[in-house]
Amino acid sequence: MSHDAPAVGMLLDEVVLDIEPGKIREFARATGALDPAHTAAESARAVGHLRDQQKFVEALGLDIRRVVVGEVAWHYARPLLAGDRLRASRRVIADEERDGSSGAMRLVTLETELVDESGAIAATVREVLIERRGGK
Repeated sequence: MSHDAPAVGMLLDEVVLDIEPGKIREFARATGALDPAHTAAESARAVGHLRDQQKFVEALGLDIRRVVVGEVAWHYARPLLAGDRLRASRRVIADEERDGSSGAMRLVTLETELVDESGAIAATVREVLIERRGGK
């Protein structure tokens, strides 16, 4: 299946993320984190703005049935804090075809910058999506 490659640098989506104290508490409980800094704050009201994952997969021309996440890396410029409001902008930074031991594959590298209300980058996420093309 051929695809119209999205241009490197293409903005896929942009969303506002509120860092909720209740979710931090749930994650701390699930991972066994004992530091009271994770659990002492009162729960925040859930006001989520979720990404439309199907829309961005379609924008990339990927067949979701053949896609796996190959790698995800987070870089924190500072700790994310309860009450933060971050704008997340996800872009395509690479799109390439490769031959692997099980056949052809397409690798799409995405980068998301999480920017706080002052305009500073709080964190950056890089992820590689792998679409198997079939073959062997």
